[in-house]
Amino acid sequence: MANSRRVSRVASLIKREVSQMLLNGNKDDRVGAGMVSITDIDLSGDLQHAKIFVSIYGTEEAREETMEGLRSSEAFVRKELGHRIRLRRTPEVTFLEDRSLERGDKMVHLLNEISRNRKKTEEVIDS
Repeated sequence: MANSRRVSRVASLIKREVSQMLLNGNKDDRVGAGMVSITDIDLSGDLQHAKIFVSIYGTEEAREETMEGLRSSEAFVRKELGHRIRLRRTPEVTFLEDRSLERGDKMVHLLNEISRNRKKTEEVIDS
């Protein structure tokens, strides 16, 4: 089993290489439907499984289409990782959609709305 420092280093290498693949090497048009950003990589301790979390900007249709394209390209990404990164075994790659940025934006919007409503009620009480 690899130590945590090695796991984090390999995860950052995978993140960099997959980002480059998404920019230059992926020929699937579905992946280009929405803007894709890799937010995190969850790599198992034995370096056998990599969950790649992606954030997709665009309409709901574009998100679904992009996720379909990413899922269909998992074997290609794994093969390319095997060529680009020297590991004894190339990890099994799984793409998962990360909506945490969207949820965070929604929470900020709700907090701003609460703040505006609180100021309005304070003005009404003061008058």
